[in-house]
Amino acid sequence: MANDERGLHPPSLAGAPWLVQQETRAVLEAIEAGRHAARIVGGAVRNALLGEPVKDIDIATTALPQEVMHFAAAAHLHAIPTGIEHGTVTVIVNHMPIEVTTLRRDIETFGRHARVTYTTDWAEDARRRDFTMNALYCRGDGTIDDPLHGFPDIAKRRVRFIGDPHDRIREDYLRILRFFRFTAEYTDGTPEAAGLKASVELGAGLSDLSGERIRAELLRLLAAPRTTETLAFMHDSGLLERVLGSPGDLKLLGRAVMIEQALDRSPDALLRLGALAAARPGAALALRDHLRLSGAEFERLARMGMPDAAFDPATPEREAKAFLYRHGTEAFTDGALLAWARSADPSSDGKRRARLALPARWQPPPLPIRGSDVMQLGVAEGPAVGRVVRAFEDWWIAEDFPEDASMLAAALRRLAKTAGT
Repeated sequence: MANDERGLHPPSLAGAPWLVQQETRAVLEAIEAGRHAARIVGGAVRNALLGEPVKDIDIATTALPQEVMHFAAAAHLHAIPTGIEHGTVTVIVNHMPIEVTTLRRDIETFGRHARVTYTTDWAEDARRRDFTMNALYCRGDGTIDDPLHGFPDIAKRRVRFIGDPHDRIREDYLRILRFFRFTAEYTDGTPEAAGLKASVELGAGLSDLSGERIRAELLRLLAAPRTTETLAFMHDSGLLERVLGSPGDLKLLGRAVMIEQALDRSPDALLRLGALAAARPGAALALRDHLRLSGAEFERLARMGMPDAAFDPATPEREAKAFLYRHGTEAFTDGALLAWARSADPSSDGKRRARLALPARWQPPPLPIRGSDVMQLGVAEGPAVGRVVRAFEDWWIAEDFPEDASMLAAALRRLAKTAGT
């Protein structure tokens, strides 16, 4: 730590809304009533000090898991032993889950799993965590305990492993991805040198992880503010290809992110994954197996890889309406945005914006006929009815969804007559 950082000390978080809210107070007070210490740890403290939104509350305590269960029951709170073998109990207050974990120190580590023993030493508990910015503890009065002096890293927005980065990564190789995800979330996108070096040297360990774990962390990384800058480091070091199973298309991803930002759209992690690794027909299949994608995720990515003239603003709008009618808003929006990213058109292009905005100004109407309408024209119930309905739908779409009742009736009569001959 530089000399000019030694004087940096965390401010009090007294009065923070997440700290004074009823749910947090109820859990802290229940444990403290049992004469044990309890402090908020990790993401809530880190984000509060960074000025970022606080989402989840995690509490560390000197109480054993069985004692936490007892204290919660005594305070009429519902506690669930969600990870009691690792010291974690989830306490539910007003439908809000709060994880409470006993202070621990690792005895042996086996990748994601570790043999642990409990401790009452806060510094020991801090040393088993991943990054210095995640090892600060907040007391109920807002006072911050910083046993590993992690606050200077928060103040400098620096993601740094605790101790030797190689040791922390060997404990769980997913920490490589977490390192890059935190870098993309909280820094300018440039990884800390020692962490980057260790991640590259131990990158082969990513192959020991399940596709599901990689997928979950990768999607969070892709939604981060500096994802393109951070992924560039992963690409240059070969880590991105290990994660994706392919080199990835950073240029297309960068274009897609730029367009999202120009349109003031929220980051869409799956769309960004499509731009990065599934923009070619067939690429989604390999990605599905590599990352263990869900069926819905695979189907969406597979559609993204299928180019269509409907996305091009030079194509008549009726073709875009036909695509929107047949495939839905999500498929149209994904396709139009990725087609824009593939083009040389700037993110300010008015025609591209208008084509992408089609679902906001035009809603596909319902098919104006039913099978019973066909049978009333003398077509016998059975496959012929379905053929007439499909033929009518094709005609109706090609004619740009006409609404004139006499025109619709005439077309249906003509098609029904053809089916009967």
